[in-house]
Amino acid sequence: MQPFKHTPYAGTKAPFTIGLEPLEPDRWIEPDGNLPRYLREKAALFSARHDDVFRAHPDTLAAQQEALDLLVAHLPDRHPDTYRLQGEAIEISPTGERVPLRCADRQPLETAARLVQDDLVIMRRGPDGHELVAAAVCFPSSWRLADKFGLPLDRIHRPVPGYDGKMAKRMDLIFDRLPRERIVWRSNWSIYDSDRLPAFRSGTEFSHMRDEVDFDGAFLRVERQTLRRLPNSGDLLFTIMIYLDPLKRLRDHPDRKTLAEGLHRQLMALNAEQVAYKALSRRRIQLADYLQAIVTSA
Repeated sequence: MQPFKHTPYAGTKAPFTIGLEPLEPDRWIEPDGNLPRYLREKAALFSARHDDVFRAHPDTLAAQQEALDLLVAHLPDRHPDTYRLQGEAIEISPTGERVPLRCADRQPLETAARLVQDDLVIMRRGPDGHELVAAAVCFPSSWRLADKFGLPLDRIHRPVPGYDGKMAKRMDLIFDRLPRERIVWRSNWSIYDSDRLPAFRSGTEFSHMRDEVDFDGAFLRVERQTLRRLPNSGDLLFTIMIYLDPLKRLRDHPDRKTLAEGLHRQLMALNAEQVAYKALSRRRIQLADYLQAIVTSA
């Protein structure tokens, strides 16, 4: 498995900026060797905690079907070694599972989410801006779907430092004007003390790094997010893919100096509100020292 596939901390884009870039359609969904693990965990969560991971307004079924149709067209075409269309089902080669595309007791967005590692969210223009109207979110990064469902963008992002004002207005414009033929993407990073995929907690309840955890046991949690407009409804489909890289593996990475320097630079540039949002207020200096040791050993 390729570690550190996405490294938003190593580039020129600063945290807490929009940072959207155009994405080639071929790269919309990126399944990897962890696909079986993700799909197993999703299946368990859909079974045991369905209301925690899936919500949808009744009038979103057509938009959900659009999202599923896009994936059914994309996956076997772009990833034929992983996905095969078999009549009214998708066969997933790494797991041997056949996922039926029509299921009486399953809404289309849940079916779509059972095909990919990504979480899936549908946003719809409402009187107060784009609202979260349907979602299959099994791996949230310290938030709960129940707390965000039905809310417009500005209220969803209210805890994010610096979102109010200029950034909120720019995001509204992007959501309003995104052409149907364009896909955009961005990524962000956090430090967690576990490689658990689900994190059903709010930032006020959950410190990503416990004080007693050594950074050799920590993980870089990267979200790769994509955004595209559904062709018929005009709703927006938002995807979130989680990557978990053991921080200690930076030591052996051929680009460890660049990666550690980039993360160190971004970490130290965070203001007090931003570092608190990332739950690193009590550990920033220790993490900076850890990264600096990797830089000097390179």
